Amino acid sequence: MAVAADLDRATDSAWDWVAEQARTYMESGGTEGHENDGLYTLVLATTGRRTGTPRRTVLIYGRSGEDYVVVASKGGADEDPAWFLNLVAEPSVGVQAGTRRFTGRARVASPAERETLWPQMAKIFPLYDEYAQKTDRMIPVVLLTPQD
Repeated sequence: MAVAADLDRATDSAWDWVAEQARTYMESGGTEGHENDGLYTLVLATTGRRTGTPRRTVLIYGRSGEDYVVVASKGGADEDPAWFLNLVAEPSVGVQAGTRRFTGRARVASPAERETLWPQMAKIFPLYDEYAQKTDRMIPVVLLTPQD
């Protein structure tokens, strides 16, 4: 079960550029890497579904009320990203969004919520629509609800 404190000890993404982004973000306390050219990112810590160890990645986010919204696009790949599979298996997550850090609960948006949230997220990051064209899977939209 990932919690906010796991953000500091989590294993970084296997993708070097994502790992470096996460380290910079965390070392700055969220003051570096949060906003870049109008895109806002957060660091997400999940629990590895096979290992049980905390894992972290950096994701573009939007907001819906109190919730943070992320997209499990994996660049339009035919399979879901590992972080998404991890939070489906264990929905307790750690989140750092700018200087705000919290333990959250993740859930996949319902079809009705997705209908509203997908266009919102594609407006923030237009490549999401291109990614959706590259795959037959329905790219999940995830809501992260702060618990503390």
